[in-house]
Amino acid sequence: MSKIEIYDPPLCCPTGICGPSVDPVLVRFAADLEWLKENGVEIARYNLAQQPDKFAACELVRQAMTLAGKLCLPIVVVEGRIVSQNKYPERDELANFVGI
Repeated sequence: MSKIEIYDPPLCCPTGICGPSVDPVLVRFAADLEWLKENGVEIARYNLAQQPDKFAACELVRQAMTLAGKLCLPIVVVEGRIVSQNKYPERDELANFVGI
């Protein structure tokens, strides 16, 4: 089974889908992650505001943030490799990352 790890910028909640003005990109991305889960992909999602320890524990993320700060977020990691930075990938990109 494939695993995707998402390192989000600071969000108000784990998915960013809360509050009075929700970013439609975050809504789409959350739906795409649910679709991946339904297709057997393991998803781990970390929010910088709530889980900074996860960012510090990942060498790849630490290196990216050392170079670009929060501008590199969100970071998507698959099989120990950064596959996307600074944007939420579309469903077809996510599917391609894990071979669906």
